[in-house]
Amino acid sequence: MPPIHHFECSRCQKTIAAGAPQTVCPECAGSLYVRYDLRSLAGVSGRDSIARAAAASPWSGMWRYSPVLPDVQPVTLGEGWTPMLASRRHPNLFLKEEGANPTGTFKARGLALAVTMAKHYELPQIGCAVSGERSRALAAYAAAAGIEAHIFMPRDVPYANYVEAVAYGANVTLVDGLISDCGRIVAERKQVEGWFDVSTLKEPFRVEGKKTMGYELVEQLGWEFPDAVFYPTGGGVGLIGMWKAFAELEELGWVRPGKKPRMIAIQSTGCAPVVRAFEQGAAVSQMWENAATFAAGLRVPKPYGDAIMLQILRDSEGVALALSDAQILESLKDWARNEGIFLSPEGAAATAAYDHLLSTGFLKKEDRVVVFNTGAGPKYTDVTAEAMGLQRPLAAG
Repeated sequence: MPPIHHFECSRCQKTIAAGAPQTVCPECAGSLYVRYDLRSLAGVSGRDSIARAAAASPWSGMWRYSPVLPDVQPVTLGEGWTPMLASRRHPNLFLKEEGANPTGTFKARGLALAVTMAKHYELPQIGCAVSGERSRALAAYAAAAGIEAHIFMPRDVPYANYVEAVAYGANVTLVDGLISDCGRIVAERKQVEGWFDVSTLKEPFRVEGKKTMGYELVEQLGWEFPDAVFYPTGGGVGLIGMWKAFAELEELGWVRPGKKPRMIAIQSTGCAPVVRAFEQGAAVSQMWENAATFAAGLRVPKPYGDAIMLQILRDSEGVALALSDAQILESLKDWARNEGIFLSPEGAAATAAYDHLLSTGFLKKEDRVVVFNTGAGPKYTDVTAEAMGLQRPLAAG
């Protein structure tokens, strides 16, 4: 495995040594990318070694891509290598079922890497602001690593997120507000109380964990890029990570030459800062006031990585679009009844977006696309039941 060569700022391109833990760029507060010297892995032989090594392991998960990840002993709960499910009704639509990850969420990938590196750097405490399902994953991996976790989340997130985080032994604080309010509290207290901040794009390794989604979907499609990738977008780490993966795949020569996928960012009309900025041609988003949606993972009123996401959408000739909660709920019910898959609200936003972009002609039925279901739908039973107007039936008699 090539060691980490350096960190590179996503804004000013400053390079920083990788021997000590880093948060953001000390010059401009930009998010940092991990950079490697990948020359030794170039070519088909380097690519084929992944499958051979994975076949010899009982379960390698996302760590099958360890040659392009930091050379450390992983803290793993079995994350990654999730199913790629072909739609029963759309012959070129594949659903990446991230609900199969530990704690039922794609957040397991990024936090497995972030917590692994926290343990590697011997950090005793980590802090994080979360909008929903990340709380479960952070608490689980912190428990597995023996690291104390301090989690701040909005009071009205799906109840399962709170229950699991507490069960894993994390220090959980419910906040009357949004994730932006939680982030402010972490920023105010982390220096005083000695936490290392692993909030979205405040450290470089969650992107590395999320980039495995990009490697994985390309390998599962026969080492070819799809035409488009649909990604429910709150903080956007996965979108950023996959785009980094696609660039590395081209650098390595592991993918057949061709145009990289069009990246589709999906938000809710109740919280759509990236969509508004994209439509206005802006370089960054503005704070979304009174953010509200039952898709809690999309309720991020001002993503830290908005400038990076907007550039990716434009470079890929993609698009950002917002769906109403009513459209999201209708797609959730449609996929449950016709595909046998109980999507998370965020995943249902992506499937609703696929239907919309087919109807507008932005995509054709012949286009091969990957849609991400970012979490297990049953984890959202309380908010989905409320959106559907369901109540527990009274006992008969």
